[in-house]
Amino acid sequence: MKIRKITSLTAMLAFIGMAVTSLILFIVPQGRVAYWADWRLLGLSKTDWGNIHINLGLLFLAAIGLHLYYNWKPLISYLKNRLKHIKVFTPEFNISLIITVAFVFGSYFSLPPFNFVMSLNEHFKDVGAEKYGEPPYGHAELSSLKTFAKKMNLDLTKSIELLNGAGYRVETSETTLESISRQYKIPPQHIYNTIKSASMNTSYHSESSALLPDSPPPGTGNLTLADFCSRFDLNVKLVARELTKQNVTASAELTLKDIAAKNNTSSIDLYERIKIIVQN
Repeated sequence: MKIRKITSLTAMLAFIGMAVTSLILFIVPQGRVAYWADWRLLGLSKTDWGNIHINLGLLFLAAIGLHLYYNWKPLISYLKNRLKHIKVFTPEFNISLIITVAFVFGSYFSLPPFNFVMSLNEHFKDVGAEKYGEPPYGHAELSSLKTFAKKMNLDLTKSIELLNGAGYRVETSETTLESISRQYKIPPQHIYNTIKSASMNTSYHSESSALLPDSPPPGTGNLTLADFCSRFDLNVKLVARELTKQNVTASAELTLKDIAAKNNTSSIDLYERIKIIVQN
């Protein structure tokens, strides 16, 4: 066996594996959505794919390190001029450096075409959220049944009865939705759908909409959409996505006033649109 060949082949296979996992992680829904809906591809969860990607990356780095070691002389020859003197900033090296720097700065400053790649990534995330559904709040699956029922205004006793009636035995109200999900191999989302009829007259959405006054408080227009949603305990991704469906271009970092101006409307009209979104 030749170590040099093993090293090169390992680097190649690790690179292919990283390319596949990178593509999958590019289109996978946001973590909160993936965990809530128990998203899987080929039987593997988002966490599984992430772990594989990280470890393949480490394997690739190790293999490339050995590859550089075994091919150090040819690599150094790329940095030599016609007089066989080592010169780091050769024309080829400069072009490689420019390409690399362009990718870094283009990504950082969201310049075309790099911003298109990130927009496409956001598109896949939004499609996933719409397809699989948003959790009622971040990482709701980690909440105990008792805490979840309290936050969602559900009758705890009735919730447990509904779960038991559906065949999902719950030993204690301190059991998390994630534990029940793993035990019965069902998404946390399914657990909520099973017990949401235990609502005590007020749904999550009506709770959220009740937090929105009839008229926007002074200074609301100067809040970014992210700050506004945080203040009223709303899901900024959901609000932005629903506004987009209404042909209202919105982003979390823009103020409500700026979003309204950008879409040729008023802050009051934008506020009313958001109220309707959280009521539905």
